[in-house]
Amino acid sequence: MYAVIVTGGKQYKVAEGEFLKIEKLDVATGESIAFDKVLLVGNGDDVKIGAPVVEGAKVTAEVINQGRHDKIRIIKFRRRKHHMKRQGHRQWFTEIKITGIQA
Repeated sequence: MYAVIVTGGKQYKVAEGEFLKIEKLDVATGESIAFDKVLLVGNGDDVKIGAPVVEGAKVTAEVINQGRHDKIRIIKFRRRKHHMKRQGHRQWFTEIKITGIQA
C-alpha cells in the first residue's frame, strides 16, 4: 500500500516502513505525527484519487531525527568586473518513519 502526501509545499510518495527527510516540523523526536493532506492512496490495482484530497485518509509517522542537510555553496561571478560573491546554506530537515496508512 502506498500514498501521496503533501507537506512543506512538496509531494511525497510514501509506503509503510519507509524513512523520509522532509521540511522541518516543530515536533519532538520520538513523537507521532499524522498527515491529513493525502492526494492518492493505492493498493495494487485499487487506486483512490482525491479531489483535491482523499476523504478520511490519514498517514501516520514517527519522528526519528531533526538535523541539517549538507551545505550548498552559491557563487555569483561576473567576469572582467572584479566581482565575486560567495554564500552558503544548510537546510533544516525532519527525518520520519512511516508507521501506517489508513484509507
